[in-house]
Amino acid sequence: MGHFNSTPTKFSIPGIAGLKLFLALSRTPHGLLDMATPCFAALLWLGEFPSLKIILIGLITVFAGYTAVYALNDLVDYRIDQEKITNGKYCNPDDYLDAMMVRHPLAQGCLSFRQGLAWALSWSTVAVMGAYLLNPVCVLIFLAGCCLETFYCIMWRITPLRAVISGAVKTSGPIAGIFAVDPTPSPVFVMVLFLALFFWEIGGQNIPADWTDLESDRRLKAQTIPVRFGTQRSAEYLLLCLIFALVLMAISFQLSKSGFEPIAAAISMLLGMYLLLIPAIRLYQTKSRSDAMVLFNKSSYYPVALLTTVLINFII
Repeated sequence: MGHFNSTPTKFSIPGIAGLKLFLALSRTPHGLLDMATPCFAALLWLGEFPSLKIILIGLITVFAGYTAVYALNDLVDYRIDQEKITNGKYCNPDDYLDAMMVRHPLAQGCLSFRQGLAWALSWSTVAVMGAYLLNPVCVLIFLAGCCLETFYCIMWRITPLRAVISGAVKTSGPIAGIFAVDPTPSPVFVMVLFLALFFWEIGGQNIPADWTDLESDRRLKAQTIPVRFGTQRSAEYLLLCLIFALVLMAISFQLSKSGFEPIAAAISMLLGMYLLLIPAIRLYQTKSRSDAMVLFNKSSYYPVALLTTVLINFII
């Protein structure tokens, strides 16, 4: 387990090494997994591939949007992350998905705040342009997601209800993906899928991620669900959220425009049990930080698993 440097060091930004720092700012390894979510949502609703033009614009827009929002998180949390590093309250576990690259390069001094801001604004511009070409509604969803992400970061020391905002931010991408391929989707489908991904984010991402930082968050007086309610209640909350997520996801398969075969919904349930429910039950039993990390890591692959299920259904 490697620890962060306590004294930030300024680096020049030469070629590939510099690009890696910017990609680390946007947590690109994790972001790429999340990018499967809007692709999955669009294909699930449509039941077929959209035009090549929509696919190309959509992929560029999705990459730009997630790259910008993840960078925004570090920009808003810049002072808090610096405080954690200065007080030696941050560690960089090797088996943590978000630590595959340099974690929080701004706070560590690997990038300047101005460089990070320029990176985020550049990709935000690309995202807005692409979203407008797909559907102007997608622009509003992207901007709302950015505002909610900012609010989420600000509430770190205020209330654990910030987890609700996190759920809304994570679902903004897939909802935009639906409107990118159909300007008038079924409100019922949109709501069910929204809730399925909302509960997945809270139970499989937000609570486990905060669990891994539990001790440092306590010392810094953060207001997260594990800090406020303890490990027992947190385990109960995340387990309940993931059960809701699995059931609602199976329902969303049946509500799609083309009506997927029941076997696709069954496969989504099985994948969810393996990636979400089984590690959540283990965490409920052990209450260990390492098992919280396992749940977070496995849960991060859930969108890719769902996208794969839809693609296989297309082929079959």
